[in-house]
Amino acid sequence: MAESSEEKPIWPVQDQIAAYLRDGILDGEFPPGEALPSSRKIKDEFGAAAQTIKNAMEILEKEGLVFTRRGAGIYAREHRQRTMTPAEYKNPPADGGKYQWIAAAERKGFTGRSQLLDVEEVVPPHLVREAFGLADGETAILRRQVMYLDDEPCELVEVYFPLDLAQGTPITERRRIKGGAGRVLAEAGLPPLRCVDKVAARWPTPQQQKALQMPTKLPVLRQFRVTYSVDDRPIQAEFMIKAGHLYELEYEF
Repeated sequence: MAESSEEKPIWPVQDQIAAYLRDGILDGEFPPGEALPSSRKIKDEFGAAAQTIKNAMEILEKEGLVFTRRGAGIYAREHRQRTMTPAEYKNPPADGGKYQWIAAAERKGFTGRSQLLDVEEVVPPHLVREAFGLADGETAILRRQVMYLDDEPCELVEVYFPLDLAQGTPITERRRIKGGAGRVLAEAGLPPLRCVDKVAARWPTPQQQKALQMPTKLPVLRQFRVTYSVDDRPIQAEFMIKAGHLYELEYEF
């Protein structure tokens, strides 16, 4: 009789072990400085060979989640995953100052910054064309940047703007905009009034993996946001690709 799907291992055992321990560290089951379960216990739980367990620990070391004390075992490191609240960052700063995201990072005690990569006119992907009501082949302005927490890349942001709104404004210029592109639109009478987010877990594309310097085979969070203004007009659509080991999102209803 064929083996049932429930009995078939989906991932290599080393990845299963790493996932189990990663969850425990990120969720606080294994607090910083606490020894992880012994190799014997992991072997009993997963039926894993010593080399397989070693491979799993090397994965977690690359992710910055564990450290080794020679002769004493492997311990949980204080993890770097940050809780962010995307609903709070839709409005541009009133004084034309720092991005809301960067200001929020600083309030939590770490440094946030952005690096502008590209500004170009492109044919946007299907989801953006659909949001803007564009026909195939029509273009929009793309601004692409990487966000950093404590100098570690954590988010790749690709923001698209309708061509008629962006032309003749700083949005089309390859430079950072004080207060962000949202400030330019708000000053033109198009403030952000409503946002719709769709969040999904995905494997990163090669471009995303490179930009975020993903240390191992980890998923990313893909947040697709469409922002609407007066008369429910879409004024921007953006993909925010977040490193899964550095980010979690919090929404309050």
